[in-house]
Amino acid sequence: MNIDSEFISSIKQIMDEKGIPEGDVYSTIEAALAAAYRKEYGKGDDRIEAKLEKKSGKVKYYKLFEVVEELENENNQISLKDAKKTKGGKKKDVGDYIKKPLKSKENFGRIAAQTAKQVVIQRLREAERETIYQEFKEKEGTLLNGVIQQIEGRNVILDMGKVSGVIFPPDQVPEERYYIGQRLRVYIVRIEKTPKGPVIALSRSHPGLIERLFELEVPEIKEDIVKIRNVVREAGKRTKIAVSSKEKGVDPVGSCVGQRGTRVQAVLAEIGGEKIDIVLYDKDPQVFIKNALSPAKILEAVIERKAEQPEKEEGVRKAPFGGRAKVTVSEDQLSLAIGKAGQNVRLASRLTGYDIDIVKEEDNKNDPAESSADHSGGPASNAPQSGVLGGEKTKKDTKEEKAKSKKEKTKTKKKTDKKKSAKVKKGSKSKTKNQKSE
Repeated sequence: MNIDSEFISSIKQIMDEKGIPEGDVYSTIEAALAAAYRKEYGKGDDRIEAKLEKKSGKVKYYKLFEVVEELENENNQISLKDAKKTKGGKKKDVGDYIKKPLKSKENFGRIAAQTAKQVVIQRLREAERETIYQEFKEKEGTLLNGVIQQIEGRNVILDMGKVSGVIFPPDQVPEERYYIGQRLRVYIVRIEKTPKGPVIALSRSHPGLIERLFELEVPEIKEDIVKIRNVVREAGKRTKIAVSSKEKGVDPVGSCVGQRGTRVQAVLAEIGGEKIDIVLYDKDPQVFIKNALSPAKILEAVIERKAEQPEKEEGVRKAPFGGRAKVTVSEDQLSLAIGKAGQNVRLASRLTGYDIDIVKEEDNKNDPAESSADHSGGPASNAPQSGVLGGEKTKKDTKEEKAKSKKEKTKTKKKTDKKKSAKVKKGSKSKTKNQKSE
């Protein structure tokens, strides 16, 4: 059987349109021809192989026999002893296959042709899915542009060109509103294989989105002069990004901000009204913690327990964890250091890997023991942290003081009453004496 040149050109067109490798397309055609041959001329348990010569378009068919120690099925098995006698069978061992050529056939029935068609469609679909999976697997952790195609419940589906991506609710920004036809720049979190094809999980809330946007806007980051050390984010509200420089004389914070704030403004335009704090990374945790609590001015940072360095993983950046620090601020900087609902201290904790206790300067001087109950932000905490601010007393303390005060007042009153009683008695005695003298 020969395949005409028109069919060969159609194969090449499929390869170009679907982006499927040449080998996959030809193996698909060969599998379809083998299935059609078995359907029309073979038996149900026959192993048929078809080989398509690319240049001539000629198709050759072979029947495969498995080499076994003891023969059980003569239709598709051959004993090792007999296999050794065949051409090229001397090197064969148990588990290998012997090929025997079959007569080439020109005509196939309707059922065989339909079988071949189904095999081609199925195999090409599988090959296309695998190609898409491999292509997007390499793009994990990068940015892509997409157009919102559909909104199903709370899931936002984007058209990414060859494939669709999904922004699931946890990866959406609560403050953002999505509509069909909207163009979005998204971060590729992961790609997963499913029975219906690959599913691409996208994100608008991932810290990686901020990191990649800065890489696009700041040439020094792309050239590896400025390095992003860590990014923490509460999507739609605030982001903190720690940066450092590999070259002396290069200001990493200034590089990210840009002249008159042009670079950071370009990032902000992409993510809306979210605030971004760009802070300077420092190897000294005390200095780094002070920088991380920006825009608050910190008087002192004391490390109470050093943070542990995480195990290094290829392609994964992790902040230190498990540390604890006490930070002293002046009274006017206290609310700024803590932030709205504890947001500033919480993000600073996650950025540095330290639980941060914030105390007021006066309280730290007066009662160091009491200041340990001050406001803290843990690195793993997502909810607003609560605690007693330095120098402020708990309800329990207030009740005890009131009771103590009441007790003291009662004692004082009793003493005063006794004194008055003593004076009255003294007065009565002196009066009596006077009367007697008269």
